[in-house]
This record gives sequence, C-alpha cells and structure tokens, in this order.
Amino acid sequence: MHDNYGYFEEDQLGKFGDLSLWRRIVFLGRPYWLGALLAVLLSFAVVGCGLALPYLIRLAVDDFILNTTAATEFRLAGLKHLALLFCGLMAFEFSGNFVQVLILEWTGQRIMHRMRQMMFVHLLHLDLKFFHRNPAGRLVTRLTNDVQNMHEMFTSVIVTLFNDGVKLLGILGILFWMNWRLALGICLLLPLMVGNTLWFSRLARDAFRQIRTHLAQINSFLQESLSGVSLIQLFRREESSQAQFSQLNQTFFAKALYQIKVFAVFMPLIELMSALTIGTILWYGGSQVMAGKMTIGMLVAFLSYMRLFFQPMRELSQKYSIVQSALASAERIFQLLDSKETLPLAASPLRPASGKGEIEFKEVRFGYAPEHPVLENFSLKIPSGQTLAIVGATGSGKTTIINLLERFYDPDAGAILLDGVDLRALDPNWLRSQVGLVMQDVFLLPATIRENILLDGEKTDEALWGILEKAQLARFVRQLPEGLATRVGEGGMDLSAGQRQLLAFARVLAREPRILVLDEATASVDPESEMLTEQAIGATFAGRTNIVIAHRLSTIRRADHILVMAEGRIIEQGSHAELAAANGAYRRLLTIFSAGSGA
Repeated sequence: MHDNYGYFEEDQLGKFGDLSLWRRIVFLGRPYWLGALLAVLLSFAVVGCGLALPYLIRLAVDDFILNTTAATEFRLAGLKHLALLFCGLMAFEFSGNFVQVLILEWTGQRIMHRMRQMMFVHLLHLDLKFFHRNPAGRLVTRLTNDVQNMHEMFTSVIVTLFNDGVKLLGILGILFWMNWRLALGICLLLPLMVGNTLWFSRLARDAFRQIRTHLAQINSFLQESLSGVSLIQLFRREESSQAQFSQLNQTFFAKALYQIKVFAVFMPLIELMSALTIGTILWYGGSQVMAGKMTIGMLVAFLSYMRLFFQPMRELSQKYSIVQSALASAERIFQLLDSKETLPLAASPLRPASGKGEIEFKEVRFGYAPEHPVLENFSLKIPSGQTLAIVGATGSGKTTIINLLERFYDPDAGAILLDGVDLRALDPNWLRSQVGLVMQDVFLLPATIRENILLDGEKTDEALWGILEKAQLARFVRQLPEGLATRVGEGGMDLSAGQRQLLAFARVLAREPRILVLDEATASVDPESEMLTEQAIGATFAGRTNIVIAHRLSTIRRADHILVMAEGRIIEQGSHAELAAANGAYRRLLTIFSAGSGA
C-alpha cells in the first residue's frame, strides 16, 4: 500500500486563483451557451417579479388601506386588482424558476458528462508512472465525488448566485429611488459585508481543499484494503489496518469540524448585520413617518426590501459552502487534466510492414524512481524466433524488462530496438499490437467469450474456432450452453485459473503478434490444466520470438536460452543443460522450483 495515501499532484493544490478557475469552468460550459443564456433571461424575469411584490404592498397600504378619503368600493376594487396581480406575479415567478431549474439541470448534466469523458480519456493516455504515483482510489474520487460536487454547483448554486446578484443590485436601485438618505446609510454596511465574505472565502476554500484531500486518502485506503482483504486476514493485520483507518478517519473528522466552525462564525455575522440594519430602518424610518416625510406603506416596503436584501445574503452564505467545495474539486480536476505524463511520440511514428521480431536492449538504464535504478547498463539481444526464459528472485528486474519492451515506460538511458528500430520511433499502438502479453492475472471483461478473445478485432467463426483449437479451449467452449456467446462474469470469476489462462492464449493468437511474452503466466495453473496449457504454449510459440518469465520447469526447459537475473543484472546465461550442469544460481533456483512443483 502507499504510505502517504496522497496524490503527488496534491502538493501543488492552491496554485489556481478564483478567476482562473472560473474562467476554465466557464470554458467547459461554452458548448451549452444557449441554455445558459435562457437561464440568464429567465433570471431577470424571475427577479423582476420578486422585486415588484413589496412595491405592490406599498401601493396597497398607502393608496387603498390607509386612504380614507377614497370610496370604500374603489379601495376594495383596487385591493382586489393588486391581489390578483400579486398572485399572477407569484405564479409567473414559480413557473420561471421551474423552467430555469430544468434548463440548468440539463446544462449541468451535459457539462459533467463532458468533464467525466475528458478525464477518462486523459487518464487512458497517461503513462504508467502516473498510475504508479496515484492510487486508483484517489483517481476514482476525482471522477465521481469531485465531478458530483461540480454538478451541484452548476445545477443548484450558479442560478442562485446570479439571481441573488441581480436581486441585490435591483433592491439597492429601488431603495435609492424610494429614499436615498436611508439607502445611503444602509450602504455603509456593504464594505463590512464584502470584507466578511472575502475573509470567509479564504478560510472556506482552505477547509474544503483539506476535506477533499483527506476524503481521497480514505477512499484510496479503503480501495486498497478491501481489494487485499485476504492478505490482511492471512497475515493477521486486522489491528494494524484498523489503526491506520482510525487515524485517517480521525484526521478527516478534525478537518470537517474545522469547516463547521468556519461556517458557525460566518452565519451569525450575517444575522447580526441583518438585525442591526432592520433596527436602524425602524428607528430612522419610524421617525420619518412621524415627521410626515415618509408614508407607512413606504416604510413597510422598505422593511420588505431589506428582508429581501438579506435573504440572498443568507443564501449566498449557505450556497457559498457548495461553491467553495466545488472550487476545491475543480482544482483537483484541472490538476489532473493538466498532468502531462505521457510518453513522447515521434514526429512521424513508424509502422513497419514486415519484420523478423529481433529484440535488442543496448546499455539500458531505468528506474521507477530516478535515484533507485532497477536496470543499470543492461544489454541483451534476442534473435528472431528464439525463446528466451528469464528467471530470478522477486525484484531482480524481470517484469521491468517486459514493461520496457511494451513501452509502458521509456529507458532513462540507452535504447531498445525492434528489428533495428528504436521503440521510441515506432507508433505505440502498432508496437503493442506486435507484442502479445500473457500475464498471471488475466484481465477479462464482463462480456462474451467471443468479445473477450477478439476485443476490438474481427474474425470469422471458422477462424475463431481454429484459434480455440490451438489454445486447447475449443472443447470447453463447445460444452457451454451458448458457446462463444456465453458471458463471462466480472474478472472471469466463474472460470478456473487454467481456463482464464487458455483464454488469454486464444486472445494472443487472435492478434497474431510477432513477439510473445509470458509473465509468470502458468504460475497459478492447477495440475489438471497444466497439460492443456503446455499444448497451448507450444501452439502459441510457433514462428514467434518468445520471452518467458516463469517458475515452472516445464516452461523453462522449452527455452533456447536462459537468463538468470539478480538486482537488475545478468549473472548467468546459457541453455538449460549448460546452466543445470554448473553449480551456480540457476541450479539453486531449479531446486526451489522443483520443490515448489512437488517434483
């Protein structure tokens, strides 16, 4: 497991400013500008309806309720018309809000769909170094939790922020029109409100950034622990894992509590300013009414507008938490999208039409961490059509050779050649189509047998059955109720280890590669399947250059040449007979292999 449960990029979080984040967020929504424009137009209509309501109350109070000089019938008729207009505006405001939410929900879903697609495609093109440093659980958090946070902002916050911004400006304009002196006094509180909001913004962003980071750590730990629960139980590490999770959980709790405290300070400040402002209006406005300089209806309308003024302030403070959480998620998402850990591509990648399959490593140096090289000045030449076996203890560099040959990584120094051409000059997709890889853990899709063998390729049924015969899988498939159309469970859990390996051999045969690599492919095969596997290997090896990393004597003996590796170096090489006759490392490994196979 990873020791720090953290992204290496997360050390860089916080480099984005609000303006740059918003610019990139808006850029994501550019293809859906029409929906955003409709939502903006509806905002003006909805806010306009809401702002008209207090003024209607003023008219009702001053012109009809308190206007004793007019006839009763006139006053009642006026109140009736104002009430109908009031209800009509409320109905229009409700309808506008409803349509606006639908538009924004659709727009938000489209933007999130685009964002998820961009992130997944980007991840598929990153090299393995990125995934070596970034655990799967953390990346899943970015694709799910962080994107969901962004979705909430697009659908339930942006419309509120825009509506409230328009409403605040509209209310200020109306207040100055009604009584500029009283409105000017209220505006003296605005710098305090803005300063409070900016201070809160800085604290809230930091709080949510820490929450998102520690949530990713918990997700990663859970993903790694649950996938390796059998090892945890086997080596009795339950208490250790529990202690680690408890520490992560406690840290997350502390960060969440800090965020709650930040909001616990901000919200009461808004309420305090609201109470002070309304109290000031009651005192000053009441004195103006008593002096005959202001009507009761105007004072009532003023108080109504002030309640409307602080309503968006409260909503802004409440929605602000979602905004800050979403911006923290946006930082993480854009940090991922900005990662450039991809292997360099040649200006004109080569796709040779033919070749023999000759492989050469020339003075290669490579390490997963630069300060800890796995291979140092490593040279090796594999003639076309030869079968090479590589044996050695864990960590000797066997699998690293395969990773470099597949060009999952580039060497730090030296070169790797295929038929005399540097791998870096070849088209990576073409290269990987020429190298067939069969591993101990076979990756199977939850799809049919046919789909798992062909993947994106095309074969006739006749050709496919010929492949199954060579892979010793035809008899098994014929016994299945739906034959090639039989679906395989997730990860091939309903197949035995031997059947999964035979299916992997069939997959390689369907691609017809020049080079075949077996990376401990038969290590977990049961004795009953070993004979079928050996026959499949024989059919698959024919006419190809083969590299075998194996622990089974039967597979090693098949090799034309054998390398014995230790700490990234070749310490012995030769044929099986030559190395077995010498009293060296290979002979000691043979003893271990024989004991492991029960020979």
